[in-house]
Amino acid sequence: MGVDQLSAGKSGVTPMMAQYLEIKAQYKDALLFYRMGDFYEMFFDDAVAAAEALDIALTKRGKHEGSDIPMCGVPVHAAEGYLLTLIRKGFRVAVGEQLESPAEAKKRGYKAVVKRDVVRLVTPGTLTEDSLLDARRHNFLAAYSVVRNEAALAWADISTGALSVMPLAPVRLGAELARLAPSEVLVAEGIETDVQAIADDMGVSLTSVTRGSFDSVSAEKRVSALFGASSLESYGTFSRPEIGALGAIVDYLEMTQKGNLPLLQPPVREASQGVMQIDAATRRNLELTHSLSGGRTGSLLATIDRTVTAGGARLLEQRLSSPSLRLEVIRGRLDSVSYMIEQRSDAANVQDALRKVPDLDRALSRLALDRGGPRDLAAIRNGLGQAADLAVADYGAELSNDLQSALRALSGHEALLELLDAALVAEPPLMMRDGGFIAPGYEEELDESRQLRDEGRGVIARMQADYVNQTGISALKIKHNNVLGYFIETTAKHADAMMSAPLSETFIHRQTTANQVRFTTVELSEMETKILNAGNRALEIEKRLYSGLRDAILQQSARITQASRGLAEFDVSCALARLAVDENWCRPDVNESRDFAIEGGRHPVVEAALRKTGEPFVSNDCGLSGGDQASIWLLTGPNMAGKSTFLRQNALIALLAQMGSFVPASAARIGLVSQLFSRVGASDDLARGRSTFMVEMVETAAILNQADDRALVILDEIGRGTATYDGLSIAWATLEHLHDVNKSRALFATHYHEMTQLAGKMVGVDNATVTVREWEGEVIFLHEVKRGAADRSYGVQVAQLAGLPSLVVDRARVVLEALEQGEREGPTQKALIDDLPLFAASQAPAPIAKTKLNKLNQRLDEVHPDSLSPREALELLYELKALREGA
Repeated sequence: MGVDQLSAGKSGVTPMMAQYLEIKAQYKDALLFYRMGDFYEMFFDDAVAAAEALDIALTKRGKHEGSDIPMCGVPVHAAEGYLLTLIRKGFRVAVGEQLESPAEAKKRGYKAVVKRDVVRLVTPGTLTEDSLLDARRHNFLAAYSVVRNEAALAWADISTGALSVMPLAPVRLGAELARLAPSEVLVAEGIETDVQAIADDMGVSLTSVTRGSFDSVSAEKRVSALFGASSLESYGTFSRPEIGALGAIVDYLEMTQKGNLPLLQPPVREASQGVMQIDAATRRNLELTHSLSGGRTGSLLATIDRTVTAGGARLLEQRLSSPSLRLEVIRGRLDSVSYMIEQRSDAANVQDALRKVPDLDRALSRLALDRGGPRDLAAIRNGLGQAADLAVADYGAELSNDLQSALRALSGHEALLELLDAALVAEPPLMMRDGGFIAPGYEEELDESRQLRDEGRGVIARMQADYVNQTGISALKIKHNNVLGYFIETTAKHADAMMSAPLSETFIHRQTTANQVRFTTVELSEMETKILNAGNRALEIEKRLYSGLRDAILQQSARITQASRGLAEFDVSCALARLAVDENWCRPDVNESRDFAIEGGRHPVVEAALRKTGEPFVSNDCGLSGGDQASIWLLTGPNMAGKSTFLRQNALIALLAQMGSFVPASAARIGLVSQLFSRVGASDDLARGRSTFMVEMVETAAILNQADDRALVILDEIGRGTATYDGLSIAWATLEHLHDVNKSRALFATHYHEMTQLAGKMVGVDNATVTVREWEGEVIFLHEVKRGAADRSYGVQVAQLAGLPSLVVDRARVVLEALEQGEREGPTQKALIDDLPLFAASQAPAPIAKTKLNKLNQRLDEVHPDSLSPREALELLYELKALREGA
């Protein structure tokens, strides 16, 4: 039975279940985690769905109209792991907590239900817990806004506070989502169908919200109020779609976080012209942040990442995903890397310090959302401590401009650091409820409570000694029972003295027994109360102090964020310097020209993979320097020779240079690349009913429709998915369009050798080939690229290397020779077919396998007839005969 059915007639439902249904009705599109003591319980359809998704037992709790109510649950202490599984499987989760204790509820009546309500709606874009996030990646929540013919995209990472927005042509939505890789995208109701295909292609969760969330008038008020400003003009000039997208994010966060907004930074407006444009297909083909298998391993990012902090890792990915188009930015970053290379001892010391830096941004965000704990306080302390050490370090030479700016952000936190140092123990517990995170000596009242909690007997013993001294009665004792609590007991003969002045002013008579008289004092009664409540009191004091420390940190949040950015800047500069030294990379000369001259270029990922096997990587030059003309290399050569690797490595070199990194080459001169396009490899897109050839044509069309004269285009095997003449025609026309219309720099790999004629007809088109050698009928790949054209494709030899049966390989040689002869002699198609006994293979005797003949020849080469005895000659004859028959 579903919740909707049950809520239609709730008569007979228990008060607790009625409460559950009332809350669930507000969150119909989410699973409701309903807190019951130490478990989050789910009921009805939620329970069925969650039990299947989490692979946990589905039980039951009570009945309704004769049917069992399905139920399942997860422990509160392990809830984060279950949340992650549900989010990854596309669910949203409403977390309903108990807002009071059962004891407080009973004050309202014996059958009163504990108050509960949703305190948070968990969605892919609103995660903050370390266990639910990848520390080395941003987790963006994006919003796409459309107003008439204008559009904009805003994105925020509530785990770090980053908030950005940019104007956006609708055609660029896929490319920008590929760049940012958000976890969740918000769109207004009614335009989901326009975005759904792109979101599915990106693997992004799409969430539709009311159009009112995107209304620019209310959105401006909402965003301005968030930052305590009268308007957004103090942060820049924003268009209506940009304001709408920002407002939708803030509205969604207010809804999901139940009004407890994260600590967002003021919005930063990004210009689309400020970064290299790279579409989604190119990012996939080049495996920038993820390999084609979907994981991080094998990607460019995994290969170059030498960062030691979470913030530095996120900054590195951001720069890799968004290479700059501003020369001053690129050169400034390269200067920082150069400094760290030249001052290697400084770089080593900086990295040693950075290894101790926790994730300041995410600790700060959790504190702002009130989801933090003592370790987040310690993370801020430890991070600022390392920042302070780096701020006063002695650097061997003047830092680059970027590093000087970063260094300035690391200082000025002395007061907060001193406060946290004094207040916190070295290693705080994870949870606040565990207590013990405030350092001894910081708060006198806390120390006293702890002493009473931990040393109650000692405190009572000291009080007893004080009373003995005060009264002079050595027989005086302080005792305890469950009726009176703590009391002072003495013999009857001393009772008169204690009940007479001046002792009677201190000691209050409580009880007289046959042999003893019992007293108390105001001090003892207060101490008793303190001792009994000392544990709770100590924890309450720590909670109060935690709140004070949290507030002190949040007051300095902007400066802490700047310090975190400074630390990340140092980390990325050190990491790229270490990469350049370890891998022997060079500093590129990035300039305003249209040059692309690479000497000794290498593919960083392939080179790293080959190193593990002990094989060297063959470096190659590339020169695309056509001035105002197009500059295109038409690359021919066999499969498996390294054409695709050569194409990709030059694209990656351009990208690395403009992100501000040294590059895998011995020298590189690169004119700014505005757009990077790659069409290398393709597969069926069965979900959309598109064949491999259709995917190839769609990607090629996108390139030809968008590439400008500063683009770098790499194309591999255009037209190979259709008939030979069709494919050749498409490839030919594509190259002409790149040359005549786009005027781009391009590397164009093809097996259509007819196209090599274009090099003599079009200015700026040059032939290049990947060299091979043939030896004893086998092809050897040299992986060297040189000027000139290949004479053939060596497809049959590659097929042989792949392990095709020798019968197939030899038959292919016969067919190929006949086809080539027919082409040279120019027969008609009919005559050529007639000449080829294509269906005679079954009657033809099987040729001797070349590999076996090679073994026969090799054995003969080893024989020295003059040295053989008659018996040895006879045995050799049998051996050779066996080899021939085995063939």
